[in-house]
This record gives sequence, structure tokens and C-alpha cells, in this order.
Amino acid sequence: MQTLYIHPENPQPRLIEQAADMLRSDKLIIYPTDTSYAFGCRLGAKDALEKLKLIRELDDKHQFTLLCRDLSEIANYATVDNQQFKQLKAHTPAPITFILNATKDVPKKLSHPKKKTIGIRVPSNPIAQALLEAMDEPILTSSLILPNRDDILDDPFEIEELLSNQIDGLINAGIKTTMLTTIIDMTSSQPEIIRQGAADVSTLLI
Repeated sequence: MQTLYIHPENPQPRLIEQAADMLRSDKLIIYPTDTSYAFGCRLGAKDALEKLKLIRELDDKHQFTLLCRDLSEIANYATVDNQQFKQLKAHTPAPITFILNATKDVPKKLSHPKKKTIGIRVPSNPIAQALLEAMDEPILTSSLILPNRDDILDDPFEIEELLSNQIDGLINAGIKTTMLTTIIDMTSSQPEIIRQGAADVSTLLI
């Protein structure tokens, strides 16, 4: 496993490019977001996705999330009407995952098999944004929650100790907060909170 020590507020471009190279090579990495550390891999990275599912013991019903730089690419992956787009724009970037109806361009393995939905998230974290900028495409992301543990890992040295033999890369940006994202289902006329996390989305429910 390769560890990159990246400044949390001013990410070094050379190191961001190294992390992006790992993603482009279908590697599974752990990187910081605006809530906590998370797993990340390139869309369509078969080996990395299998590693992720194995580590987290995920089944085919798991709802995956795409980390996006902004909303400009959203039409490629999710169908939204004008009202939904306005709501999304007013609440991004933020620690919120929006569950939306997936487009046909989303690989079947990533969308929910029955609901045909996909999670979309726009982060404010400087490292995550720099990584998305370097990739010029969304990243498949998943919370750093391990089986049989209720807590989220926040110490990169503990992450390294537990997962160094199972992942390909780690961006160490120091100890992070361990908040979960708020998850909100936008697939029906009335948005529904699936999980209340770091973000207050009460204005979306009015």
C-alpha cells in the first residue's frame, strides 16, 4: 500500500496527481472527505470494486454513491427535473448524499438493482475536490465503515494498520471528524431523509 501525506487545506498538486494515477490504474484508495475518510475508486474499476465489496462485505443490493466535482455532470448519471436541480444546487457542496433515479449510462453494478437509483454527492473538502479535478470524472465512493464495527475510522495510522494489506493507497491528511453524510431520497415528489447526518436538510422537506 502506498501512503501519500497530503496537506488538508492546501493539497500538493504533485501528490494529488499520484493519487489520481492510482485511481486511473483501477486501484482502491482511501481518501478524506468533508465528513470522514472514505473508500474511492474509478468508475468501471472492476478489481477495485470487488476489493471494496469484499472489505465491507457488501451485497449486490448496496446503494453506491458517485462523488462529483459539481452538478455539471449530473445529467450523465441521474435524471432530475428543474425543481430537483434547484434543490440540489442550493444544497451543494455539502455532506449530503442525494438518492436519484439513475440514467442508462450508469453501470448496472453501481445502480440499485431493484430501484435503479444512484447516490450523488458533491464534497467541499479541498483534497476530494482536487482529486476530482485531476480525474475530470466522478469517483465511486463508499463510507469507511468496516463489518462488525459501529464506529467510523478517523485515524489514518489505525486505517493503515487495519487495511494496509487490502487497499492500494491511502491519503493521510491527519485525523478527521467522524460524521456521517446525510442521505436524502429525491426519487419521489417529496424528499425523504434516509439518514440524518452532518447536514441539516430541513429546508428541503418544506
